[in-house]
Amino acid sequence: MPLLSSYKNIISWVIKIAVGLLSFYFIYDRLQSEFTAEKLIVIQSSLSSLGAYILLFCCLIFVPINWGIESYKWQMITAPVEQVSYGTASKSVYAGLCVGNLAPGRATEFLAKILFFTPQHRTTITLLHFANGMFQLAITILFGAMAVIVFYQDKLDTSNTKTFLTGLFCIVLLSVFTFFITRFHYIQKWIVKKFERSLGHNAEPYTFTKNIIFKLFAFSVIRYVVFTFQFVLLIKIFYSDAITSQLVAGICIYFLLTTILPMISFIEAAIRSAIALFVFSGSNVPEMALVITAILLWVLNVVLPSIVGYIIIVKEKFEFSLFKK
Repeated sequence: MPLLSSYKNIISWVIKIAVGLLSFYFIYDRLQSEFTAEKLIVIQSSLSSLGAYILLFCCLIFVPINWGIESYKWQMITAPVEQVSYGTASKSVYAGLCVGNLAPGRATEFLAKILFFTPQHRTTITLLHFANGMFQLAITILFGAMAVIVFYQDKLDTSNTKTFLTGLFCIVLLSVFTFFITRFHYIQKWIVKKFERSLGHNAEPYTFTKNIIFKLFAFSVIRYVVFTFQFVLLIKIFYSDAITSQLVAGICIYFLLTTILPMISFIEAAIRSAIALFVFSGSNVPEMALVITAILLWVLNVVLPSIVGYIIIVKEKFEFSLFKK
């Protein structure tokens, strides 16, 4: 038994070290390629005033608020399956952020999040991870669709093919979300039967109540407002003109595109920068300001929390198993 325990500890540390090396290699590679000498000069010159540092500090304050809201949502959505403390839910979210760096579209994020729950619940918890993301996605689509109307109100043409396809795509995504949430217990039952019946496990059916749905939507809206405000704060560091409704609408479209387009992990920051240039191409905001803002938003909301997440992963003792033995 001591030998088995020692073997498990070795495997655990090998996994933790591999996760850390890969995650931070991808982050370092992106930072090195994105923060060119020209961009660093612009950042240095823009941060020459007290007001710029205040804006950056305010944006930094919103990072734990942003992920704190997400942690509360995660605790709330998983409570009917397994009740965990807010602290445990926060650890789960931050650890997931770190592991999410390993794959396109942060597809590996759930692998770390489920480790904070007992093995017999991890199948349902995995499904809830994707369900939780769909609530945030639905809000992003709704605000993004409204922003398209505001941003392109002078050019909007109901017969325009691009407008029609954009609207159709949003409707399809929202329809998929609605189907997934309203039929969640059937999907859960089918997947549990596929993967757990042979192991003799049963899972309590999970149904989204009206109260949970309302709260998840409400906190998703609050979180959306938070990271929209972060973008505004950052762009003000490099752009002195007034923030207009067109600019805010452009930010909402930026979030829509960066959410629905798959991000290839090692060039994620570059893709975000390209999308920012595409969305704001007709605005007065300097291109360099847009690129730097997109990169800094990623650094603040992903890179820094990923460091916290890895510290949590190193300190925690996990049972690396999807199912109870």
